[in-house]
Amino acid sequence: MLYKTYVRPHMEYCVLAWSPFLMKDIECLEKVQRRVTKLVRGLDRDVPYAERLKILGLYSHEKRRLRGDLIEVYKILTAKEKVNASTFLQQAPTVSTLRGHSMKLFRPRARLNIRKNFFSHRVVSHWNDLPQHVVEAPSVNCFKSRLEKHWRDMDV
Repeated sequence: MLYKTYVRPHMEYCVLAWSPFLMKDIECLEKVQRRVTKLVRGLDRDVPYAERLKILGLYSHEKRRLRGDLIEVYKILTAKEKVNASTFLQQAPTVSTLRGHSMKLFRPRARLNIRKNFFSHRVVSHWNDLPQHVVEAPSVNCFKSRLEKHWRDMDV
């Protein structure tokens, strides 16, 4: 509880604007969460990090950033954010002939490596991999719960 209240908000501040893509930055953030999860009373310190996260009901920072990105895409595409969707994202041109859901996005070719880390590029493949029932959620909270259920089902 203390971690979620005091530590995580500082680590996730402006994470959508600054999404670390260098491994040293990602590992630095992950190391803080790894250290804090060892301090939880009643939890053995020798338990592997992935199991500690499952026991505590937490995600790794990388997965939390991805979750935040997918939530933002949902808000943009469903006009829940006051942002022009075509500014960031492009609908796939032939949606009806594609596999998957009806809100597929087009991923333009990136000439530079830095462009691959932009929001509009890094999130497209993850969004296109989601099933139809997740992307057609009627509200943001429903989208969040369906996304988490989808991830739980995929881990099994």
